[in-house]
Amino acid sequence: MELKRVVVTGLGALTPIGNTVTEYWDALLAGKSGAAIIQQFDASLFKTQFACEVKNFNAEDFIDRKEARKMDQFAQYAMVSASEAVADSGLLDSNPNFDKIGVVWGSGIGGLKTFQDEAENFFGGDGTPKFNPFFIPKMISDIAAGLISIKYGFRGPNYVTVSACASASNAIIDAFNLIRLGKAHAIVTGGSEAGVNQMGMGGFNGLKALSTRNDSPETASRPFDADRDGFVLGEGAGAIILEEYEHAVKRGAKIYAEIAGGGLSADAYHMTAPHPEGIGARNVMISALEDAEMQPEEVDYINVHGTSTPLGDIAETKAIAQVFGEHAYNLNISSTKSMTGHLLGAAGAIEAIACILAVKNDIVPPTINHFTDDPELDNKLNFTFHTPQERTVNVAISNTFGFGGHNTSVIVKKFKG
Repeated sequence: MELKRVVVTGLGALTPIGNTVTEYWDALLAGKSGAAIIQQFDASLFKTQFACEVKNFNAEDFIDRKEARKMDQFAQYAMVSASEAVADSGLLDSNPNFDKIGVVWGSGIGGLKTFQDEAENFFGGDGTPKFNPFFIPKMISDIAAGLISIKYGFRGPNYVTVSACASASNAIIDAFNLIRLGKAHAIVTGGSEAGVNQMGMGGFNGLKALSTRNDSPETASRPFDADRDGFVLGEGAGAIILEEYEHAVKRGAKIYAEIAGGGLSADAYHMTAPHPEGIGARNVMISALEDAEMQPEEVDYINVHGTSTPLGDIAETKAIAQVFGEHAYNLNISSTKSMTGHLLGAAGAIEAIACILAVKNDIVPPTINHFTDDPELDNKLNFTFHTPQERTVNVAISNTFGFGGHNTSVIVKKFKG
């Protein structure tokens, strides 16, 4: 069976540094930090008092008020980013077969704020079990894919992937495979997360995973810096329209880039820590290259997982050295989490969008907040510190890794007809 080609025809983004794709991309190139003191609740008693929140967002500007109240924030984010992507693609303008359009979404946690609110209402009351009838539908992770399909009438494959911070990338790879196997003409894919609340902040603080640089939130996300002390929690969503190449050409769609391959692996090592030698990260990049039938030397840019954790950044750079050898020094590497923070289950979506736009525009977004080289890293690598770099980007890799040892790599290549 000959596999079909899969292209990108629409994008949508709702991020801590921009509420549309254009705003997001411009902010990446400007090196804008999205970190600030938390506004959604009083975090003054928390070890970490800042995050990368979505700003100037009112769900009712996009969604009917009655419907918005039935959705957790993560689902609202999903609906808004998907709406931008669908409109951008022009998919609905061509009288499509709705039975062959699907939604494969990612979310690592789902409706955490909804769960928190209902627990507070119950335990703060007299013990009478009075729960909102929308408690369960608002909380479950799969509701995002369901709501998108309901809005548009998309009746193709429909589900949500849950693999912690790899969730959105898992969704993108699944969507890619469904289309190239002929199971769908087009799929809305990506991910959303809304973990900036008391339970989210408290839980990650309990793990000692978050930066506690409360005196300088905007510089707290410091991938590859000697003084990095943990990641900065982010929130938001990214949506991508993947489409079968011939279907896209037939309807005259604009094409951003082509998805060339995807890799999946496990560390099989620890609940939250990466394998210290980067074995899982190494294996997933090799798997993705094999899937794309590419050689390491063909890759120009890697948008790394790069969370700004002491162990993670070291393990990933070791993996890059093992896969790319001397070619590693010809690569551009950057962590856009230095600007957006870590969007957990949505990270792979907005970072894949960064790769798509890097390939389309031949420019690599930077890693910001670098002050001191880490002697445990190979500092001859080009981490694209401080400013974007213009270069030909024919092939880019988006790496995303999750608690539990889940590893994903998505390969994007320049569309050449």
